[in-house]
Amino acid sequence: MFLPFWRKLNSSLVSSAVMLVCVLAIIGLQEPRLNQLLNKSKNASLEELKKEIEAEKVRLNLLKNIPSLGFNNLIADSVILNFFQYFGDGLARDRTGYELSPEYFDIVIERDPRFFEAYIFLSTSTTLYAGKPENSIALMEKGLKSLSPEMPGKYYYVWRYKGIDELLFLGKAKAAQQSFEMAAQWASRRNDPESQSIAAISERTAGFLSKNPNSKSAQVGAWSMVLGNKVDDRVRKIAISRIEALGGKVIITPQGGVQIVLPKTD
Repeated sequence: MFLPFWRKLNSSLVSSAVMLVCVLAIIGLQEPRLNQLLNKSKNASLEELKKEIEAEKVRLNLLKNIPSLGFNNLIADSVILNFFQYFGDGLARDRTGYELSPEYFDIVIERDPRFFEAYIFLSTSTTLYAGKPENSIALMEKGLKSLSPEMPGKYYYVWRYKGIDELLFLGKAKAAQQSFEMAAQWASRRNDPESQSIAAISERTAGFLSKNPNSKSAQVGAWSMVLGNKVDDRVRKIAISRIEALGGKVIITPQGGVQIVLPKTD
């Protein structure tokens, strides 16, 4: 009885190994094209860059539709690494834009909705750089269907990112209020200081919006979170200017920290 079981197990392991090699091969075959794009950015013509973007679209479409073969996490990891290369090629992005950001976001959420770091980087890129907050919100909603407050990890931040996009970029104060309320509920179920602090901040933001959908304090708080993320100088300048336009104040401490003073009137 042991021998048939061992043969079956061995056959399964071999099949899995073959599938893994196939997935890696498909992904790997496309790497030279992306690396070529990065190396050519300085001297490439706009037409050449556009052709490379079209090639990347084809590759992403392939990864979006390829069977998972049990390696969804591996595919998601590969896609976000490619996203970092794409996003980090500032010379090319200044000329072609960030239109592929939501495509990367979609694949990662489809393959691994628990990939917490993806929400941080890909939602920011999709909303602020690609200018598609509605796509970002839809993808976060999709990911949240696979998440729960009982899971390890600080997924309450996803509700906050969603609320920020709804408030600042779509003007949906009611939807934002509900997102911040959910963030508060999820965060309050954890006992660590960071989670308890986020629960209190989210509840306070929701309170501002319930009393005043156009709350300046709520908007300043949302921009403060954008400012607190690891963003580049371009986004940092936008966040500071919006905070100041709303009547808030940004103070940089001697230690390099950031303090936000809320508007005197809401």
